[in-house]
Formats: sequence, C-alpha cells, structure tokens
Amino acid sequence: MIAKLRGKLDSFGEDWCIIDVNGVGYHVFCSARTLNNLNGIGEEVTLLIETHIREDHFHLFGFATELERDWFRLVQTVQGVGAKVALAILSTISPDELSNSIAAQDKTVVGRASGVGPKLATRIIHELKDKVAKFAIAPLKSDDGTQVRSSAMGDAVSALSNLGYKQAEAYTAVSKALNDGAEDDVQTLIRLGLKELGK
Repeated sequence: MIAKLRGKLDSFGEDWCIIDVNGVGYHVFCSARTLNNLNGIGEEVTLLIETHIREDHFHLFGFATELERDWFRLVQTVQGVGAKVALAILSTISPDELSNSIAAQDKTVVGRASGVGPKLATRIIHELKDKVAKFAIAPLKSDDGTQVRSSAMGDAVSALSNLGYKQAEAYTAVSKALNDGAEDDVQTLIRLGLKELGK
C-alpha cells in the first residue's frame, strides 16, 4: 500500500500528475487545489497518497494535506460519491468551506461541484452532518489570512454537545452567533448558541 510519495514533478494535466521517484513515474490523480499547490516541473514534491485497488485498476490519489485526504475518504462514504466526484468536490470547495457548509446544511455550496446535483448535495449533507463537527471546528481566517477565532468556539460547541445537542447543530448555532458579531468568549457563545437552538 502506497501512503506517501516524494519525488520530482515530471508532468501534470487537469486532474493528474506524474511524480518521478528515483526513475519510476507514478501517475497520481489530484484535485485542482492540490495541483495548484505543486512546485514547478522538475521540482521536488511530496504527496499523501490514497491507494485504490480494484479488479480492473490500480489508482493513486494524491493530496497536499491530511485534511484534504480525510475529506476524500469521508465523502466517499456517501452513496453515489465515488473517487471522481470526491475529487471534483475538493477541486471546487476548500475543506474548511465544505465542513462549514455541511454543518450549516447549505446545499447550494456543496452543489457547486461538478457531478453533484441537488439530490446528491442533499444526501451528502444529510449523511455527513453528524460526522462533520471534527472537521468544522477549524480556525476562521480573515481576508489577510490571519486567525480570527480562538479556542472559544470549540469549547462552546463542546459544552453544547455535553448538554445533549448534536455537534453539527451546536456548531451551526455557535457559528451563527460569531457571524452575527458575538464576542469570542465561551460564556457568550454558549448563551447565544442556546438561544439559537431554542428557536
């Protein structure tokens, strides 16, 4: 099982690249996001690999980050989502945006990906909404890339979960409070989250 490749970028196309590892060229399928982050031809690159072995093929899928690889695995647990659709989703939507849109049950964002119609977008949100919280509690970034969310959000979501609310519901409620301009303070976020969940 191949889990990681480090070598020189030999060539690339719309959804693939070839990594030369000591003279052996590995054909790796990648999302547009991962391909855009690769160094130039002849430069050293490192990709995390997900290996798919089937009766009729042996495919390698490459990712720049563990988060993207984890999402690739997760979305394929949804009926109707294969490797091709999973890559299309990750090419169109960043992992953070994907987790936030699923937690907020916003099917229009998920539906932007090629090959994902309204029915499949709804199924993805329905089947992943309770699994997404571990991905969704990631730091928010401002336009200049600086972190604008402390651990207060994670603590507030955890507290609401301990009160019996589902993580996805708690995340959505706390996110709304923050987006509405609430202070980044655990007690404030819990109070406003409870208020939102009580509607």
